[in-house]
Amino acid sequence: MGRRKIFAGNWKMYKTYSEALELVNGLKAGLKKTAGREYILFPPSPYLKDISALCVSTPFVTGAQNMYSENQGAFTGEISPLMVKDCGASFILIGHSERRHVFHETDEDVNRKVKAALAHGIEPLLCIGELLNERENGETVSVLKRQIHGAFSGIEKSAAEKVSIAYEPVWAIGTGKVATPEIAEKAHVSIRDIIKELYGEDLALSVPILYGGSVKPDNIAGLYKMNNIDGFLVGGASLEIKGFLEIINI
Repeated sequence: MGRRKIFAGNWKMYKTYSEALELVNGLKAGLKKTAGREYILFPPSPYLKDISALCVSTPFVTGAQNMYSENQGAFTGEISPLMVKDCGASFILIGHSERRHVFHETDEDVNRKVKAALAHGIEPLLCIGELLNERENGETVSVLKRQIHGAFSGIEKSAAEKVSIAYEPVWAIGTGKVATPEIAEKAHVSIRDIIKELYGEDLALSVPILYGGSVKPDNIAGLYKMNNIDGFLVGGASLEIKGFLEIINI
């Protein structure tokens, strides 16, 4: 069936302001827009408003890399859903492996953020994935099930339909390793099976599931041929104009 195709670049904590402007202008100039594809940029939050303005009337939209689940309050260093929307962003990354494993966000934290994003009309891009030891111990599916059940706890189907998912095996992020197309496809099928258990087959078949984890121009073709891979969440390769254009123009 015709699922949404999403190509996203997560800039993480990289780029000065001038470098960020150069990057987005280069991407705008070099994009060969393909019908049916969505293109999302996740810049660092200090640049989010200006990058959003640069993307107006282009195929690109923006998202925030993180946010807190409260609208306002004494939460030094955090940004709220209201701030994300005010900066012109329409997406939010939630549950990225670095948020989970570096900053120790729990499944409950992820769930609160998903609910806050949905309440404010911001589309969550939910990140899930297993550690190397979890894969080696045969725990991939159980980890994905725990993360998905945790993220969607208390969320009705009508709201869950607005969530996209990115499968990012933690052992393949920034390591140079990448899941083979077959490994990635198998995980994506498992994710659809878990969504089917929660919400039924129609939502399981329609949810966009992206792959993330050392995606580069030289490995994207095989991954994109897989039936259940609907796009990519790109990290390091999204920081360089030529390489990211090769990915999103595939």
